[in-house]
Amino acid sequence: MTTSFSAKAGLLLAAVTMVGATVAAPAASAAPAAPAAATQPASGHAEVQRALDNAVAGSGAPGMVAEVRDRRGRWFGSAGVSDTTTGRKRQQHERFRIGSTTKAFTATVVMQLVAERKLKLDDTVEKWLPGLVQGNGYDGHKITIRMLLNHSSGIFNYGNDEEFFTKGVGEAWYEHRYDSYTPQQLVKIGLANAAGPYFDPGKGFGYSNTNYYLAALIIEKATGKTYGQQLHQRIIGPLGLTGTYLPGSEAKIRGAHPRHYSTLFSQDPNPKIHDATEMNQSFSWAAGGIVSTTGDLQRFFGALLGGRLLPPAQQHQMFDDPVDTSVNGKAYPWIPATRYGLGVFTQELSCGVTVWGNGGATYGSWVYAMGSRDGKHLLTSQVNGDWSGLGVLTNVLDAEFCPTTSR
Repeated sequence: MTTSFSAKAGLLLAAVTMVGATVAAPAASAAPAAPAAATQPASGHAEVQRALDNAVAGSGAPGMVAEVRDRRGRWFGSAGVSDTTTGRKRQQHERFRIGSTTKAFTATVVMQLVAERKLKLDDTVEKWLPGLVQGNGYDGHKITIRMLLNHSSGIFNYGNDEEFFTKGVGEAWYEHRYDSYTPQQLVKIGLANAAGPYFDPGKGFGYSNTNYYLAALIIEKATGKTYGQQLHQRIIGPLGLTGTYLPGSEAKIRGAHPRHYSTLFSQDPNPKIHDATEMNQSFSWAAGGIVSTTGDLQRFFGALLGGRLLPPAQQHQMFDDPVDTSVNGKAYPWIPATRYGLGVFTQELSCGVTVWGNGGATYGSWVYAMGSRDGKHLLTSQVNGDWSGLGVLTNVLDAEFCPTTSR
């Protein structure tokens, strides 16, 4: 996919965890179901390897990795480097920031609490966080947990606040990259923005990280434990995700990891590339703060899609009634041909096949973790540069899930 740099920056602006995206009009009627992703792909992953090679050669991405799980086992491929200074190659065990892929983890914890009858999807925000979402056009009595998870609440995304956003652009990023935020501070920024709500609750789709901060605060209120503790107790520990953790305000990535390279939202046609590996990601927390690996993401999404983390009723609620993300009939700008469920989305690929999962972006890291509805055929991929555009990730998905005569 060939894209001007300004367009790429716009896509990053839409997908990166510290910002949201443009706001959709009221949701349209559901689109016809697309074919499910194949669970028995043709032999070999040569096309995926070519897509990785092309991402590095064609877009200038520093390095890219992909891991596939299917009926034959696991395959890992890589291209480019983890470190442009040393030339160190990408490795399978590397940890990286997963951006908004975090939302699938957060939503899973919420759905487990629903299954345990500790809360309900139709509970209001006001019930759990009394007085927090009030004023400036908001009424927490009218916003439900379900609306938080599928981005139909209308709540403004704190990352789109102009004053907040400018702290993460260009040289200002260096001045503020160790800033630490509490969840309450960021929720307040979102709710206080002069723009007010995107739309009335339940009347549209507006991607907003503020939603997931509120969801995590509800998790803490319902359990009496921190969001991080619940993540570890319910998902990270039981699944043995040894490369996955929530760093909080910890700026360095633990263990082996690629350098994360970013343009810091530069609009220059030939932007300077910065090493953005070290930063405090308290600005993304439950909306995009997790660090993980391709293998751990495979294990998590395999368990989630395969029905091993939720009972059937909650599995149905999470996946089977997604919100249309199109804007006046046009594809949503961050990822085309998608519908958003509760912390997960579906994407229709070029061949009509639909995959399920989530993706995310933050400074210097773009991630996809998608698969067949039954979780038996999965692909996780990461690129350690944020200027190549979403096309390199979609191309890898197409290479794996869309059969061709050459495979």
